[in-house]
Amino acid sequence: MLRDSFGIGPLRPGAIKIKLAAAGLLRRRGLVTLRLGQPEETNFPTRRVRLNPQVTHTELALPRLPPEYDGLCVVHLTDIHHSVLVGLQEVERVVEIVNRSRPDVVVLTGDYVTFSPACIWPVARVLGRLRAPRGVFAVLGNHDFRAGAGAMTRALEAQGILVLRNANCRLHGPGGNLWLVGVDDVRVGRDDLPAALRGVPAGDMKILLCHNPIILASAARAGVDLVVSGHTHGGQIRLPWGGPAYQQGSTRLGRKSIQGRHFLRGTQMYVSRGIGTVWVPFRLDCPPEIACLHFRRARPN
Repeated sequence: MLRDSFGIGPLRPGAIKIKLAAAGLLRRRGLVTLRLGQPEETNFPTRRVRLNPQVTHTELALPRLPPEYDGLCVVHLTDIHHSVLVGLQEVERVVEIVNRSRPDVVVLTGDYVTFSPACIWPVARVLGRLRAPRGVFAVLGNHDFRAGAGAMTRALEAQGILVLRNANCRLHGPGGNLWLVGVDDVRVGRDDLPAALRGVPAGDMKILLCHNPIILASAARAGVDLVVSGHTHGGQIRLPWGGPAYQQGSTRLGRKSIQGRHFLRGTQMYVSRGIGTVWVPFRLDCPPEIACLHFRRARPN
């Protein structure tokens, strides 16, 4: 039994016809056939939500950044949500934009699919085209656990993407080390920050990849320099008179924490608006985001 990408309920493998009205969710007339029987294929409608991602550039002053990493460009992608709403062509466009920016490192912070296990391998193969000389690193989001965390991990790692599941990886350098630390999703209760930090020297710079920004307080207590997260979609629907009307998975950190740069004691956090959509097939005053984070060495306060 499989779940459809809207999360309506279990679907049996095979061809399933969904009748969409002329003014329906995808603005497509007639019948659309979804074949969900093969986990390696997605035969979703060819007309989906059109994504126009905004490439943002943010300089981050990091006192413990080793000198050789001054100017390092880290591109952050999150919340792709490949599904009936976000097709592979849109994901391919995002990958092309990232590669044109020539990042040193690419980090991915989860929710690569929405619900369907049939989406896992196709989106992983597209993400496998990301190119960065110092590597591509990933963690899982709550939707990846719903679709199948083990399958998502295997699919990404088959494409050369290192998935940090309560684990860490060191970027070596003669002037000092920079550590990438990743935890499983907080919302599903699989995160283990102490295990992820095991073996990391307290004085070295640490970048924590976590799907949900709610981890900020724990990261600050653990001496993490930078947290990179998604999950919130930036609000996805932002009304001019009242802020975000729709917030994917409240972070309990308040509305101001759902996008951009934040601080807690000596820890910084960047929350991206992400790429895709979920539950409702559009964004309002909240464009998809490809976040380019430019690391700068700063004097300690």
